[in-house]
Amino acid sequence: MAVTLWHNPRCSKSRQTLALLEARGVAVTVRDYQKSPPSLAELQDVLRKLGQPAGALMRWKDSDLAKDSSEGDILAALAANPKLIERPVAITQSAARIGRPPEAVLEIV
Repeated sequence: MAVTLWHNPRCSKSRQTLALLEARGVAVTVRDYQKSPPSLAELQDVLRKLGQPAGALMRWKDSDLAKDSSEGDILAALAANPKLIERPVAITQSAARIGRPPEAVLEIV
C-alpha cells in the first residue's frame, strides 16, 4: 500500500513515523508540507479521511485561534500557515491518521 506522509524532518514524531513505515516495508512518498503546503481542498480531503473536524489538524500551542473557532477559520489558518498543521499525517487512498503516537498510522497500512 502506498502512503503519503506529510512530514517535518525536524520533528522527532515525524521521523519516528517515517522510520516505522519504512521498517514495515511501506512505500512512502514523503512530502515536506512546510515547503509544499497542502491546498484547502487537500486539507478538506484529509479531514474527510480522518473523520475528524479541522481542529484535529491544528497545532493549538502554535496558534492564536480560539479552540471554538469555526471550521472555516481553522481551515483558512492551516492553509495560510502550514506550520500550524499537526504532524505527521499519513494518507492513503481511503484513510488518514495523525502519527501521534507514531504507531497510530499502522491502522491504515
